[in-house]
Amino acid sequence: MEKIKSEKKRQMLNYGAMEKCRAVLSIWTERRRPSEVCRELTIPWMVIAQWQKRAMEGMLQALEPRVRLEKGPALSPRLQAMLEKKRLTILTSTAQGKLEKMLSKAQDARKTEASSKDQKSSSESLRKTEKP
Repeated sequence: MEKIKSEKKRQMLNYGAMEKCRAVLSIWTERRRPSEVCRELTIPWMVIAQWQKRAMEGMLQALEPRVRLEKGPALSPRLQAMLEKKRLTILTSTAQGKLEKMLSKAQDARKTEASSKDQKSSSESLRKTEKP
């Protein structure tokens, strides 16, 4: 009994795309019933159902309008999201870096102003003390 099951499993795995297409198309064109195909190929009904589902998905995908090549190759949504995240990180880091530089320059300028004012006020106070 075990030998028969293993032979059936081997047969199920050995069907190529052409055999699967013929099986699905023979059911869709009503030349054969699904039960006949299952018996002939010694496969369970669920396998035929999966083949039909995959065939329909493939047909729908093949009939979708194609992406224009001048736009570049189409990327998967996940890869597009990753690239967008990386782009935003780079923009933020460069913008943040620029802002930090501007802030440090402004702070340095204020420190310079403050130190020059302090020097002026100390020199003025020295002058006032020297004049009398």
